[in-house]
Amino acid sequence: MKKSIILAAWMLAAYAGIACAQEPGRNGNKYVPYDQRSGNESIVYFTRNLSAEGLILAYEQVSAGIEGRVGVKLHTGEKHGPNILPREWVRALIEKDLPGASIIETNTYYKGDRYTTAQHREAIGVNGWTFCPVDIMDEADTCTLPVRGGKWLDRISVGSHLMDYNSMVVLTHFKGHSMGGFGGSNKNIGIGCADGRIGKAWIHTTPGQSNQWNIKEEEFMERMTESTKGTIDHFGNHVTYVNVMRNMSIRCDCAGLDVPPVVTPNVGILSSTDILAIDQACIDIIYAMTETEHHDMVERIESRHGLRQLSYMKELGMGNDRYVLIDIDNGGRRITAQEAAKDLKPFVEEK
Repeated sequence: MKKSIILAAWMLAAYAGIACAQEPGRNGNKYVPYDQRSGNESIVYFTRNLSAEGLILAYEQVSAGIEGRVGVKLHTGEKHGPNILPREWVRALIEKDLPGASIIETNTYYKGDRYTTAQHREAIGVNGWTFCPVDIMDEADTCTLPVRGGKWLDRISVGSHLMDYNSMVVLTHFKGHSMGGFGGSNKNIGIGCADGRIGKAWIHTTPGQSNQWNIKEEEFMERMTESTKGTIDHFGNHVTYVNVMRNMSIRCDCAGLDVPPVVTPNVGILSSTDILAIDQACIDIIYAMTETEHHDMVERIESRHGLRQLSYMKELGMGNDRYVLIDIDNGGRRITAQEAAKDLKPFVEEK
């Protein structure tokens, strides 16, 4: 009897320990202040210079691993989207630092301007992505990449043309997102490289369900992040990240002309070779803003459990949530997210 009581108590304690260990996975939507994080620090570069010059400067800090045939992964947007990255900036970057590179994209899971390849190419032309090749990677076929260590996916389906590239530059318009809470480098890859019919369905939909959007909140963040992991593991050291914090609506560039007004101030451009560090730094800057400046964005992020993207990237070993933020406008001085969130418009933005 006594042994049974002891065994039951031990099992209860073990279960409680498992529950505590799993708590981040069940409640990964909590914002964790910097001084409560642990682990190594990565380097994240920062410029307030929202222009082609600033984009080039940010990229050049993190370009060492980019070689061979290069794919520039960016969101080309629905037709006439007002907040997508300025084409002139991207053109200047490619002409100076990435000659011969292609913009890479995949078709959408939802029916819109980019659902079929023909529709997608029309939208690409309307939005002005005409200065370099644009490769719709799932135009002809798909292929799978292994996902190591995931709990939902053991592989992810991507556009088959992804295999044609030696390196990937992830050029991201950082903003809010209707399902992901926020769209940073993780969303740009996890959704943006998954093909439009198979890969995106694996992220959004439980097999056998009639509702193609039945997965949400933390499970959605985890599936999307596992998709990202499969892709960046494929590229290894030949992938780098640039996030542009400009025209940040609470909805993605998928919304096109239906996007809500921008209420979050412009910040600048960040770059890193660590995907978690760069997305975390952007979130930290948002949280360091005043209540008026960040209210709508924080509400969107937390209501969708978007912060689970960050905690799950850390659990999967995809990077560090601690970082050294380097101000490249001021001689490489180390600054905090709080400093980056002050005086947000010192430069005149180019149109």
